[in-house]
Amino acid sequence: MYKSFIALAFAGLVSLGGFAEAQNLDQDIDNLYPSLDKLYKHLHQNPEISLQEKETSARIADELKKAGYEVSTGIGGYGVIGVLKNGPGPVLLIRTDMDALPMEEKTGLPYASTKKTIGNDGKETFVAHSCGHDIHMSVFVGTAQLMAANKQAWRGTLLMVGQPSEENGMGAWNMLNDGLYSRFPHPDYAIALHDDPFLPAGTLGYKSGALMAGVDMMNVTVYGEGAHGAAPHKGIDPIVLCAQMIQAYQTIVSRRIAPTDPAVVTVGSIHGGTVHNIIPDQVVMQLTLRSYSPAVREEMISSVKRISENLAKAAGLPESKMPTYWIREPHTPALINDDLLTQQMVKVFKANFDESKVVPVEAQMIGEDFSRYGMQERKIPITMFYLGANDPVFLEKAKAKGLEIPGLHSPYFAPVPEPTIKTGMKAMSLFAMDILKNQEVMMDSKK
Repeated sequence: MYKSFIALAFAGLVSLGGFAEAQNLDQDIDNLYPSLDKLYKHLHQNPEISLQEKETSARIADELKKAGYEVSTGIGGYGVIGVLKNGPGPVLLIRTDMDALPMEEKTGLPYASTKKTIGNDGKETFVAHSCGHDIHMSVFVGTAQLMAANKQAWRGTLLMVGQPSEENGMGAWNMLNDGLYSRFPHPDYAIALHDDPFLPAGTLGYKSGALMAGVDMMNVTVYGEGAHGAAPHKGIDPIVLCAQMIQAYQTIVSRRIAPTDPAVVTVGSIHGGTVHNIIPDQVVMQLTLRSYSPAVREEMISSVKRISENLAKAAGLPESKMPTYWIREPHTPALINDDLLTQQMVKVFKANFDESKVVPVEAQMIGEDFSRYGMQERKIPITMFYLGANDPVFLEKAKAKGLEIPGLHSPYFAPVPEPTIKTGMKAMSLFAMDILKNQEVMMDSKK
């Protein structure tokens, strides 16, 4: 009875074109929300870090099975695939990420995570969904439910992808290398969302073209010659050498990269030495390099190496003690939203939401491996939109008073679940339905 009601409602939406009556979805979403609220809080309280998403994966697989999808697990690790075939038509990939962060939550929420685990480095750590992947999964499950209940309103194949290990940049790579596009229907389009703590809940952000940067994680090991701290002239100090390198790295973006090309070089960690009075013989620096173009990426990497080696030579180190480098593979490519697909998305959003709630956003230097789904041998259009996740009243007060707004990866980041999840479900479902239009239903409505 309930499924039939939603199906009829959706058929009506499609027949009108442009989904002008999408407000009819609101009651259907209200009916589904209580179970999604429970799911969200369960996921929030039971986060799992990258490469350890065993229980999260099982829960998402179970939710897709209950919604009527053909489900496969263990794809590229803990990846989950849900397939729903509904006649001839395009194949649409909808993706959610599933992993949490190795950090402590400090929101004080009654359902806050207090979970600890042994990290992939062998050390105990707190775990928290401080990037909002629990929001993403809840919207994903709600969208899967709505699409499955309304098969008469669309035609084609849905490929619902629950991806592990987004935070370490390995998830999409692992799933694709495990045959995602050869073992399952190859998508014609791929779409996703990301929550945004700086947009009010109920708001949708969009941008064609570059949205998120490509990311490299790079280690530079700097060697020296150890000595007593009281006799620095007897050695070559790698700590001083690192300080010189760090200063020189700052000229890469300011002097080697065109001002019109976004780029970031950050030294986030330095490890070296044991006690106060010993000059060590090596130091390891950990860098993050971010850019939008392959050319800028290569320039940054080569500049780090050139600067490091020249300063090492200037310090008097022999060739055998030149710096060594490690770059994490796979790196995360830049996320470039397809222009036509993004325009289609914005048209759907503006037809079905208050236009003041559909806003352009700026590109950011954060990374997101969703980009890989569009970069395989057979390239496909992809787009990701931002989903406002914060309390509008809080945002207004914070901006008026100049207060800091907790961002992604902050221990204080606290999305507002209900309006965020409901808006995400509605937006994602309407966009998916527009991509997979049931042309037969539309033709019948014109007779």
